[in-house]
Amino acid sequence: MIQRSAAGIERWIRPLGAGLSVDTGHPESRFVLDALRASDKVVVTHGHADHARAGHHHVIATPETLAIMEARYGSGFAQKRTALAYHEPMEMGDCTIRLVPAGHVLGSAQVVIDHAGRRVVVSGDYKRKADPTCAPFEPVPCDVFVTEATFALPVFSHPDPMGEIEKLLHSLDVFPGRCHVVGAYSLGKAQRLIALLRQAGYNKTIYLHGAQQKLAALYEDLGVPLGELAPATAGEKGRPRDDLAGEIVIAPPSALADRWSRRLPDPLIIMASGWMQIRQRAKQSGVEMPLILSDHADWADLLRTIEEVAPLEVWVTHGRESALIRALGLKGVRARALSLVGYEDDAE
Repeated sequence: MIQRSAAGIERWIRPLGAGLSVDTGHPESRFVLDALRASDKVVVTHGHADHARAGHHHVIATPETLAIMEARYGSGFAQKRTALAYHEPMEMGDCTIRLVPAGHVLGSAQVVIDHAGRRVVVSGDYKRKADPTCAPFEPVPCDVFVTEATFALPVFSHPDPMGEIEKLLHSLDVFPGRCHVVGAYSLGKAQRLIALLRQAGYNKTIYLHGAQQKLAALYEDLGVPLGELAPATAGEKGRPRDDLAGEIVIAPPSALADRWSRRLPDPLIIMASGWMQIRQRAKQSGVEMPLILSDHADWADLLRTIEEVAPLEVWVTHGRESALIRALGLKGVRARALSLVGYEDDAE
């Protein structure tokens, strides 16, 4: 019986100063994935700021990710850009890349790299739970699977998202005089929250902090319907905006403790995040109602995904590497930590 091995793959893909880098020796096959600093050629997995940075010469990403980068950084975020649709192959010297849905946020992608008969899949950030705002994760069998480990501890088991939405809608019934202000990150989480509310039958206007409006409009331009939205413009200084009583307002987490939120009528502070599963973290943040809504795979989904892609080796980029590596070792799967720095796991 021939034992397959991933030996040799690390000669053409490995972590360097700028991030996880590919170099097969062919001049056209040199590129960096989610480069941490300005680089010549970069493949970007998704639009979150710790993965998609401005200043590169050539950026390759899905059309949606390129649109998000332009909305955040302006049209000059790169000297050259290449839009690559899901599953469309792109020859880069002696290797081929394809982008496959990662289910993280709109436009998010895994990068499938084929070279010399071997395949590496770089997942970027991903999740397996339902999200009406983006294409679902697709498992791709490979020799090496490069995964994140943001919630790689057995304690993290994310509940059904619709159950969390029902908690919010029930609170609106119980506290009709309070403004329900939800902290949610501007890219991905806010739009997913809105879309899930619409799926649950909530058709009233949803109000947005000013920092949320640009990307919400972009999502709609890119074909993600969000229903009727309106600015949660602050009321007269020192006075609450009474018409927002009993309404849902979505704001960046940083605004929850800001003066801005004090102008909302009797605000009920809510936070939507996978970290809300940690009761103490919610308490320390002054959150009255935690919504466990994550855009990352939880423990069970990480293990399920690795079982489905059946790699010879797993490389873990960032997060809680130790527990995942040990769990895989017990299953007979080789795994190692790349310990890449610069990718945030709080901003999820």
